[in-house]
Amino acid sequence: MTFDGSAIKALLDRAVSRGSVHGIAAMVVGRGGPLFHHAAGEAGENAMFRNASMTKAVATTAALQLVEQGLLSLDATVESILPEFGQLQVLDGFDGDRPRLRPPASKATVRQLMTHSAGLGYFFYNHKLMRYHEVTGAPNPLTGLKRSLSVPLVNDPGTAWEYGINTDWLGLIVERLSGQSLSSYLKQQVYDPLGMNDSTFALSAEQRGRLLRVMQRQDNGTLAPSMLDLPPAPEWDAAGHGSYGTVQDYGRFVQAWLNDGAGILKSATVRMAMENHLGQIKLPDLQKSTVPKLSNDVPSFPMPQSWGLGFHLTLADLPGMRSSGTGAWAGIFNSFYWIDRSKGIGGVLMTQLLPFLDIPVIRTLMGFEAAVYEQVGAAVLAA
Repeated sequence: MTFDGSAIKALLDRAVSRGSVHGIAAMVVGRGGPLFHHAAGEAGENAMFRNASMTKAVATTAALQLVEQGLLSLDATVESILPEFGQLQVLDGFDGDRPRLRPPASKATVRQLMTHSAGLGYFFYNHKLMRYHEVTGAPNPLTGLKRSLSVPLVNDPGTAWEYGINTDWLGLIVERLSGQSLSSYLKQQVYDPLGMNDSTFALSAEQRGRLLRVMQRQDNGTLAPSMLDLPPAPEWDAAGHGSYGTVQDYGRFVQAWLNDGAGILKSATVRMAMENHLGQIKLPDLQKSTVPKLSNDVPSFPMPQSWGLGFHLTLADLPGMRSSGTGAWAGIFNSFYWIDRSKGIGGVLMTQLLPFLDIPVIRTLMGFEAAVYEQVGAAVLAA
């Protein structure tokens, strides 16, 4: 596929010149490899990024490898592998400032961790959980303290989709079953096989020098340095948010999923993971933010959608954009990716800016995706 990226390059350069972003990088890949890369503003050619929740798909890939090896069952209960998970109760509400807790009505499974239906939440999208942290003083996951994972469930497992620390627990399963730290396992089984040589949970001094700083959108639309960041020395390898890497590295991961899991998974596993595993559970119409500096409110996409194993799924063809069955997600510092296996194209767009779902970045993302598919269409017509 010949790929003229001039329109995308102009789009990214314009986002910087307008002050929408301080630095941004984009990658387009096909099944055969990279098709386009450009970095603009403060993001150098080999800039390092906080992957944040884009870590989730990579950690889920590790767990799927264990499923392939027969070491892990999707329908195993989490507590059968991690007994400490069985101690978690459901937060029903509060009596004054006292949390009201009860045992869950069912036991969470590995599959539910992968689909965010295990009952766990995030403090910055769940008001009940936010209040729990406030009244108990329990640390949240962004402190880097491992005991932050031992907060209550907010739903009974299998009853609702709730974005939360599910993948962090999945990472602990990978560690328990492999006998390795998550970072060590991923280096051996995902990063090295795919040539993701800059991907890590612990930045070297040289990598930290390439790390794009985090900026904060101000009320007047300008950008200022953010006071919010990931902890420099967390107590655990956070499968939900803890990795770093380049846009090129993440492009290699996207390419592997486009290319039937080449190098890391069997094609049947890739197909299975990209199926709807939520059943009748619907995604919420709105995720209301409790920490506006961290995230804006996140409305639901106006289209059929669900969740596979580690990925959000689009369940309809979007005209001029991604196909039905496309897997995608994002990171809280306004980084995004999609994997369109139907058309054999994937994209990664990365910046380091808060709060999440920043409107100028979303406009850039939509322009990026539209420009990618215009090129794909042109290449098909030319063929």
